[in-house]
Amino acid sequence: MSKKAERTTNFIIETVAPIFNKHGYVGTSMSDLTEATGLTKGALYGNFENKEALALSAFKHNRDLLLAAIDDRLNSPGSALEKLSNLMDFYKKYDAFSSSMGGCPVLNVGVDAQHNNKLLAAASKETIKEIEGKIALVLETGLNNGELKIPVTPLQFAKQMFTMIQGAIAMATVTHDRKYLLNTVAYLEILMKRELKK
Repeated sequence: MSKKAERTTNFIIETVAPIFNKHGYVGTSMSDLTEATGLTKGALYGNFENKEALALSAFKHNRDLLLAAIDDRLNSPGSALEKLSNLMDFYKKYDAFSSSMGGCPVLNVGVDAQHNNKLLAAASKETIKEIEGKIALVLETGLNNGELKIPVTPLQFAKQMFTMIQGAIAMATVTHDRKYLLNTVAYLEILMKRELKK
């Protein structure tokens, strides 16, 4: 692929990613995409096999931004609890982080694609498992280093933690009230200190 073709492909993905994330796979029309990019339908299909391939690339773009931000927090220096605290700080401002993407890609695509696109639904599910795995790895490392105690397996704790975070994101999104997110993260911080601190 030439540099120019690569730049065009990246431009298309970055431009349409928030549109697909906001309006969903079915709710996004080709005219939405041509209008946003300023490109013809033919030009879009010259870069992507079909609408589904474009939607998957758009989700992957948003997913990669989210995973990079999570990695940044979880790979920071410090103890396991400090790393998890950094993650909580990230989620306190998650609405600001995800607004340029059109909202939370895990939530939006995960819910929207359940009944209309198996590939997108599977990609969202895979992303959830990947995030839970990243959190579990921090917990397991902390446990192995003798930094913390844990009442259940690291993966089980990670799953419950991420479930609470995603639930709070869903409630904050539906009600337009970020207190759901802030209060849940504050509770998780207390829970981590109580359940995990040695």
